Amino acid sequence: MNLVCAWVIPVILAGACSAGDLESLHTDTPTAAAATVSSSPEPLQELGIEPAFPNLLLPEIVYLADPGDGTGRLFAALKPGLIVAFENDADVDAAELFLDITERANDSGNEEGLLGLAFDPAYTDNGHFYVYYSARPPRRSVLSRFSVRADDPDRADAGSEIVILEVPQPFANHNGGQIAFGPDGYLYVGLGDGGLAGDPEGNGQDTSTLLGSILRIDVGSLDSGRGYSIPPDNPFAGVAGARGEIWAHGLRNPWRFSFDRLTGELWAADVGQNDYEEVDVIRRGRNYGWDIMEGSRCFPIRTQACDTDGLEPPVAEYGHDEGCSITGGYVYRGTRLPSLYGAYVYGDYCSGNLWALRHGGSRVTEQIRLAETRLRISSFGEDSSGEVYVLSIDGRIFRFVE
Repeated sequence: MNLVCAWVIPVILAGACSAGDLESLHTDTPTAAAATVSSSPEPLQELGIEPAFPNLLLPEIVYLADPGDGTGRLFAALKPGLIVAFENDADVDAAELFLDITERANDSGNEEGLLGLAFDPAYTDNGHFYVYYSARPPRRSVLSRFSVRADDPDRADAGSEIVILEVPQPFANHNGGQIAFGPDGYLYVGLGDGGLAGDPEGNGQDTSTLLGSILRIDVGSLDSGRGYSIPPDNPFAGVAGARGEIWAHGLRNPWRFSFDRLTGELWAADVGQNDYEEVDVIRRGRNYGWDIMEGSRCFPIRTQACDTDGLEPPVAEYGHDEGCSITGGYVYRGTRLPSLYGAYVYGDYCSGNLWALRHGGSRVTEQIRLAETRLRISSFGEDSSGEVYVLSIDGRIFRFVE
C-alpha cells in the first residue's frame, strides 16, 4: 500500500493473462477445498456501493476479519495499533475495544502500524489470534500470537503476546502485512521488499531473505514452546542458502492476499512502482518477477528485452493512468450479488476504482470495472457468509449493491 498518491482519471481496465491450468492452481495450494464451479455464472455487471454500517466510523481502518465463532461480530484492525469488535448489523453505532498495542506498534510511516489480523482456525476453542505490526525502533515487522482473557473471552489479553517472528525492515515502506490461514491450516505471511524504490537491496530476487516473499509456516507447535516450524513440503525447505519459510517470492509489496473459500486458490495484489499494478495467483515456489519485472514488463522499462525465464506473469494488470496503488480483495462467494459470484474483486487506493475479474484457469475470461469511487481503499473484508466489504482509510465500511 502506498498511502501518498494523486487522483487519476478512471479508464476502462485491460487485463493481461497468465499461463497454467486449473488443476495446477489447485495442487499448488495444499488441501484446497474440492469444489464444483458453475461453468455459466451470470455476466459481471457494474455495481454501486453503500455504507454497510452508516453509524459506525473507524478512522485508519486497514483490515476487517470475521473470527467464525458464531457470535455475529466483525473485528477491525486500526493502523495505530487497535483492534475493535462490533456487531455485524447495519444499525450498529459503536465498537468495543478488543486489543490495544499502540505502545508497541510504530505507525509513524504511511505504511507502518498494525497491518494484519488472523484468527486461529480453532479460535472458538483456544482463543488464539495473530497480528502483524511494525514495531518501534529498531525498525522491524513483528508477527505475534495473542489470546483472549481467561476471565472475559470478549477481550484480548495484551500480556499474552508470544512473538513468533521478527523481520528487520531497512526502510519505512513496503512492509507487506497480510496474514491469513490457508485451507491447509498453515499461516501465510506477506512481506514487501523492504522499501525505498527500485528494490535497492535486491530482496525480491534473493531467497536468502524473507523480504519480498509470501511465507508459509506452521504455528501449531507454539504451545509446546518450540516456536513455529517449516512445513516439509515448502519449496525451499532444506535448500542451502534459502529461507525455508518462503512459499513464493519476487514480490514488491503484496498488499492484501486471500484464499478463495471454495477452491483454495491464493490471490494477491502486488503494488507496482512507476507504471503497473498487478494481480497474481500465488503458486508454490513461483517467482513473480520483481525487480526484474514490473507487471508483465521489464523493469525499468527498457528498449531491449529482459530475461523472463522462470518468472510468473500476472493474471491481470493496469497502468498508472487508472490508479497508483492496488489493494487486493476476495473472490466473491456470497449470495447477495449473483452477478459477482466467483469473481475476484480488487481496487486502487489512489483512484478509488473497483474491479472484478473471472479466471478460467489459463486466462481471464471476464473483467469489468465495477464502480468508480473517490474512496481511499485501504483494504477489503469478508464475513462468514462470504459477503465482501470495501474499507476506506477514513474509517467507513461499504458494501456492494446492484
